[in-house]
Amino acid sequence: MKRRDFLHTTSLTGIAVASGAALMSCDHKNKEQKPVVSTSEENEITPIAIATWNVPEAVNKAWEVIENGGSALDAVEQGCRVEEANEEGQSVGVGGLPDRDGNVTLDACIMNAEGDYGAVVYLQNIKHPISVARKVMEETPHVLMAGKGAEQFALSSGFEKENLLTEASKKAWEEWKVTAKYKPIINIENHDTIGMLAIDKEGNISGGCTTSGLAYKMAGRVGDSPIIGSGLFVDNEIGAATATGMGEEVLKTVGSFLIVELMRQGRSPQQACEEAIERIVAKNKDRLQDFQVAYIAINKKGATGAHAIHSGFSVTSYTAEKQEIYNSSHYLSDS
Repeated sequence: MKRRDFLHTTSLTGIAVASGAALMSCDHKNKEQKPVVSTSEENEITPIAIATWNVPEAVNKAWEVIENGGSALDAVEQGCRVEEANEEGQSVGVGGLPDRDGNVTLDACIMNAEGDYGAVVYLQNIKHPISVARKVMEETPHVLMAGKGAEQFALSSGFEKENLLTEASKKAWEEWKVTAKYKPIINIENHDTIGMLAIDKEGNISGGCTTSGLAYKMAGRVGDSPIIGSGLFVDNEIGAATATGMGEEVLKTVGSFLIVELMRQGRSPQQACEEAIERIVAKNKDRLQDFQVAYIAINKKGATGAHAIHSGFSVTSYTAEKQEIYNSSHYLSDS
């Protein structure tokens, strides 16, 4: 799904998209932004599948797994695989925009309720890095594999080698080479990720992240998405968080871990996301117009939070009570 479509609330056949899903403008001077919360009784846990961006097919797949009694881990993997196989997305999996040398390189990580973690970075020629990351977690003594070694491991594990550079992405790369200029662009597919979090019917939490990274990046660049504590962090006693946007800024603040620790201290998911964004803002006051960072989070009971630097960050969320796509609150006002 093209990221340029995410500024519009999506109408989904057969599901109710919240009519109140208009943009929630949050001026940075207003500290009273109400958190986004899944409806639940005080002591109940709300199963949920939630992801960064407008990815209803992916979240619907994850929710189907949960509804059918599957684990949060299976839900996250299956949901991420949907977007990895989407050739039109150009930011995840097959069809991802390449680095400046024309190579599609993929990063992914996955984390389960036990705190186990697996990741791959700079993986080429394999469509589903999220599943390779799970194999790393479950079938090796390691937590992260890179480059050719990750590819060899994937092939030995039964994954097929295939060309990930589609004609559309190749054309975009060739057009970019005419000027070969790079400047991050807010809220489009040149810096995007699907980060997904889930709580299953047993109350267990898992999360996953998958991306092709910055379009036309320097060869070898790895962002926050596959790095534990930055692109993703899960603590089954507390909650989970995941990030999207300019990975370098997330890495500098270990954002997802920060959010979970803030929830441990008593913040709501929304408050924790806002504070994590404010950490980045404080370090970049003179260049906030140059990049976007956004977070989503869930706590143990299924309450959610979502916050970004700029407007335009969308979230897809499914529970038994409602399925919706909405725009998050944001630090900078639209004025």
